[in-house]
Amino acid sequence: MDSNHPASRRTFLKGAMLASAPLLAGAAAPAASTLSAAPLLSPTADDRSRWISIVERVSNPVLQAIRQQKLRATMPVEAAPGLAQARSQSTHLEAVGRLLSGLAPWLEGQPEPSPRHEQLRRQYQQSARLAIRYGTDPHSPDAFHFGTNPQSLVDAAFLALAILRAPGQLWDSLDAPVRQNVVQTLRQTRTVTPGFSNWLLFSASLEAFFCKIGQPWDAMRIDYALREHQQWYVGDGLYGDGPHFHWDYYNSFVIQPMLLHILDALGPAAERWSTLRDPIHSRARRYAAIQERLISPEATFPAIGRSLAYRFGAFHHLAEMSLRRDLPTNLSPAQVRCALTAVMSRMIEAPGTFDRNGWLTIGFAGHQPSMGENYISTGSLYLCAAAWLPLGLPASDPFWAAPAAPWTSRKLWSGVDIPADHALSD
Repeated sequence: MDSNHPASRRTFLKGAMLASAPLLAGAAAPAASTLSAAPLLSPTADDRSRWISIVERVSNPVLQAIRQQKLRATMPVEAAPGLAQARSQSTHLEAVGRLLSGLAPWLEGQPEPSPRHEQLRRQYQQSARLAIRYGTDPHSPDAFHFGTNPQSLVDAAFLALAILRAPGQLWDSLDAPVRQNVVQTLRQTRTVTPGFSNWLLFSASLEAFFCKIGQPWDAMRIDYALREHQQWYVGDGLYGDGPHFHWDYYNSFVIQPMLLHILDALGPAAERWSTLRDPIHSRARRYAAIQERLISPEATFPAIGRSLAYRFGAFHHLAEMSLRRDLPTNLSPAQVRCALTAVMSRMIEAPGTFDRNGWLTIGFAGHQPSMGENYISTGSLYLCAAAWLPLGLPASDPFWAAPAAPWTSRKLWSGVDIPADHALSD
């Protein structure tokens, strides 16, 4: 495994890479103390800086292009063979909606202790508002195509999620005409009939957004999505994606975070669905525990199911629960921070992750075009930003300030005695 990685791998990954030694063919397993004594990660103060450096590397091409109204002119459209033209109808909205939904808590959060990081955050606040302004302006060269293709429903919902996560920066700070454009363009997606799957939540999320901002909203779309997902619950914190369970990361990419945000956005109007709140939250905590256990000692996770080109966006839900300070009691925020830092760092450094101009390429660990399903294009890849949600927590929060700690699989594979895992019985 390690032979494919350069010797200059970042210091914070060395401990995780040492943990892979027992998995190599013919290698003798080290004593338990070998792994537990290995360095964990970089010093705690560097973890937030490392996240922001990843944010900057991924975000700059998108935000710099759209603030100049040159996103369509400059963003490449990588897609499955023969589908680039079709995907170009939706890929720009995908890039902006998904990127902003991950950036939003940081944009809304407290000022950064580092002057450079605070300057970057302020710059991104302005860029995000311009992205919303230009994307919803039908006269802009970068106007998004709302309602003209099914995919626009998906990413209109991610754009609405971004605004819900940063209402001060991405709604209250918009001019009235821009807010009007947002409402009008998001309403256009009502012409799209969602599939009988997690897509029901995109329609429901948009209606919850309209409710939150005081616009007319359709309770039926919300009720249908919430009730069907309760029917699709399969147990132990997991929902089917439609009537059947799929081994993939859609519980994290979409289902569980959006269930939480729909209820949040509805506020008092959610009273009619009050009996769903406790089960949804208890399942969310259980799934966060499962997600953390999926991260191996060497900072990998199972490459199972579709949409793996979203890379560390697979941990949207774990990041969401960290931001909410609602992790299971047996998970410390520090161990989640260390796990996510290691995963993101490993994936971002894989050769070929970016093209020569800094845009993300299709792949899971580097550039792997065959990993892209027919609905995947360059803009789709920016769902990786969903892992950044904990940046919305202040630097003084235990998530960032607590000393580095090993995540669950590192503890177990180094011989640490921890309590047994148990399924959620509901």
